[in-house]
Amino acid sequence: MRTRKLRYVAGLTAALAIELTQLPGAHAAPAPTVHTVKPGQSIQAAVKAALPGDTIRLRAGVYRENVQITKTLTLRGAGRTTVLTAPDTASANACGKAGHGVCVTGTAQHPVRNVRIRSLTVSGFPKNGIWGSRTVRMDVRDTLAEKNGQQGIGQQLSTRGVFVRNVSRNNKESGIFLANTVDAEGGATDAKGTRVAENRLTGNRIGVVVRRLRNLTVEQNTAAGNCGGVFVVGDESKPRAGDLTIAHNAVQANNSYCAPNARLPFIQGAGIVLTGAETTRVTGNQVHDNVGTSPMSGGIVLFKSVVGIANSKNAISRNVLTGNKPADMADRDKGPGNVFTGNVCTLSVPTGRC
Repeated sequence: MRTRKLRYVAGLTAALAIELTQLPGAHAAPAPTVHTVKPGQSIQAAVKAALPGDTIRLRAGVYRENVQITKTLTLRGAGRTTVLTAPDTASANACGKAGHGVCVTGTAQHPVRNVRIRSLTVSGFPKNGIWGSRTVRMDVRDTLAEKNGQQGIGQQLSTRGVFVRNVSRNNKESGIFLANTVDAEGGATDAKGTRVAENRLTGNRIGVVVRRLRNLTVEQNTAAGNCGGVFVVGDESKPRAGDLTIAHNAVQANNSYCAPNARLPFIQGAGIVLTGAETTRVTGNQVHDNVGTSPMSGGIVLFKSVVGIANSKNAISRNVLTGNKPADMADRDKGPGNVFTGNVCTLSVPTGRC
């Protein structure tokens, strides 16, 4: 009888201990904090004070600074009336020294994870509006990037990025730019499902650039009024750029003129262009009225890379192309294994691609 009572007391004590550990606040992590910043206050100071997982909420108004983020947090504006623009004197942080607007920066050993940027305007910076380096799941949505000196929004050395419902316009280089790395040669890296979707890209040199990456999707974007719509860039390094999906985008009248540079001829009237890519799926796109006289002009164009590497084993299917000149479909490098099926178009070079 005594043994039974002792067992009962021991069981009751254990159950009580478990219940206590489940009570609110028992060994629980503190709830994320929302730090509100008003015009005239420092966003960087709020970032410094924030703990990982916190939110920096920006009120409507103009902020003149460069913002460096190296921890998990959310930077949320009040819509396009929340404007981050270049200060007269760049901020002393690494982002200011680089000339970017918002920098999300990790290290090779410790990439910064799950940074979210929402509902603000980033405008007028000498280099990139929003730039990620060594990030995982950087997520940029409902943001306007305009009139920046290089890329509107971009990342390098990063994986699993999400770029959705943004407007990126009138930037001197790309609206959205994604690369393995910008300052070294090397083969394509695995983007691990990075997604670029439902963005509007206008007035840039090129709407979307995917350079030396694999495992990435560009879908349901609108690219119009740029010099070029969507560019996939491979080149000679291995692994090659590829295993990409370019699907259901509207690519129209990208007929502005952009002068040549050290790597490329002038760009004008270029819809969707693949250079040195492999096993890329270009499907279900609406490509209309891209007109120019550049070697890369036309609706969907396969063109040799800057070092002469041909595209190979790409699948071009079920696209609708009209009014593109000199051709709706232009296979200009005639690389091995490229397949054209079910496309609706009028003129192809060579014939038989429509």
